Amino acid sequence: MTLSFFGVEAWQEEPLRAAFPETTLRFFAEDFSAQFLDVVHDAEILSGTIYSAVTREFIDRLPKLRCITTRSTGYDHIDFVAAKEKGIIVCNVPTYGEHTVAEHTFALILALSRRIPESVERTKKGDFSLVGLRGVDLVGKTLGVIGIGHIGQHVIRMARGFGMKVLGFSRNQDEKLASSLGFTFVDFPTVLRESDILTLHIPGGKETHHMMDANAFSRMKKGAILINTARGEVVDTEALVRALESSQLAGAGLDVLEEECYIKEEAQLLSPQFPKECDLKTILHNHMLVRRPNVIITPHNAFNSEEAVRRILQTTIENIQAFIAGHPQNVVQ
Repeated sequence: MTLSFFGVEAWQEEPLRAAFPETTLRFFAEDFSAQFLDVVHDAEILSGTIYSAVTREFIDRLPKLRCITTRSTGYDHIDFVAAKEKGIIVCNVPTYGEHTVAEHTFALILALSRRIPESVERTKKGDFSLVGLRGVDLVGKTLGVIGIGHIGQHVIRMARGFGMKVLGFSRNQDEKLASSLGFTFVDFPTVLRESDILTLHIPGGKETHHMMDANAFSRMKKGAILINTARGEVVDTEALVRALESSQLAGAGLDVLEEECYIKEEAQLLSPQFPKECDLKTILHNHMLVRRPNVIITPHNAFNSEEAVRRILQTTIENIQAFIAGHPQNVVQ
């Protein structure tokens, strides 16, 4: 069987060779495009990143292709209809960073609640004064979690470990889940009003665009903290700045910004193609929030752990092994 991998980093070749010792493997640092059609004309399995577009034209020119396994959650870069017509299986990586993003969420919460950035900066200057560095305990505080998917659930588990009370808001309410994790479902006004810390774990889109606007901030508990590791467009930036300036909010921890260029999913950021499309450094430098002492901004890095990146590759290996064994997994329906 012939496997072709596109958008491959050098370190990924060794584990792929080890996983498929009896197979013909081809590795390309570049993403899949028309220029490679002749080289991989006999490929039976093709794997690429979110930048490896597999169009109907390309599928028609790969007569032996039987499986496309993308190293991403999203698969709209693949012509799924054309693949289905040809009997080609399409697999993806459903999740890879749920633990990782949840841990980053708490890193932001702890950094703000214990004034870590100010403490480090002051110490670097040789100033060991504690004035203005008094933090707050998390135990007994109320954490509001908006979005109770995989990431939100891990955040809740961590919060309970800190002895926090947790309120959850979600379109779908699973009371069995709430009971097992030890939190309470409430409506949107209540989660705003009662939360000492509010953390967002919802997708971007029309329904959630500017969900956190001036009206939402005005209904929050005075002195609360906002954490956003979801999507930048969920928060109205101007309204957030005003809430911080008026001390309605005590602080914010942001891994995402509204002015980011369009990001389909975090795996996209790992591709060398991404910097050509989007200069996050310039966005960050120009951002009105970056110099506020009560705001921590990280560069859309919450998903980016060694383990998460390796999970993407390992799931892809397992997808291919399952396909070869005759029982495909993570098949896109």
